[in-house]
Amino acid sequence: MSTRHLVRTWAVLPDRGYSTAWLGLTGRRLSARGRAVGLVPEPYWVTYSLETHDAYVTSRLHVTVETAASTRTLDLRNGAGRWTADGEYRPDLDGAMDCDLGLCPLTNTMPVLRHGLHRQPGTAPHHFLMAWVSVPGLEVSANRQTYTHLARTEHGARIRYGSGDFRSDVEFDDDGLVLDYPLLATALTR
Repeated sequence: MSTRHLVRTWAVLPDRGYSTAWLGLTGRRLSARGRAVGLVPEPYWVTYSLETHDAYVTSRLHVTVETAASTRTLDLRNGAGRWTADGEYRPDLDGAMDCDLGLCPLTNTMPVLRHGLHRQPGTAPHHFLMAWVSVPGLEVSANRQTYTHLARTEHGARIRYGSGDFRSDVEFDDDGLVLDYPLLATALTR
């Protein structure tokens, strides 16, 4: 089975930074490594690696954040629906299929690809429990999110993302990657 290699760079608006992801798509699996730099709340660097099982279900996210004062790491794993953060079982994440790394547009890709939301017009809302990781703090929490296909676009689809009271109509390309996420990120490469 062949692997498609893609690279994307985004301007990330809330932290006045940039994020680049190098990814491989093999069948219904995704592997990626990425780097980001942000200026808010203080200058920081992020490096991560992400692996999925079949159907784009997260298997591992390893993240390192560096600031002037410290270096923090997180090893988040999902084995058969049982999540651990740095080796500690997290029952609050039971039922989650995906991770969502804060300020990282790449991690919106897995549920979109799994359900073909970038290709299927008129689909009902899809509800997900995510293992959400804050940046730069690397705190992990359970987060409920909704993705709803709104319309096909010239380059992919517009999908409404929702979490709590927050809503945003995000444009994805035909590969299932974010092109424009209002108030969060805009793709600089395609």
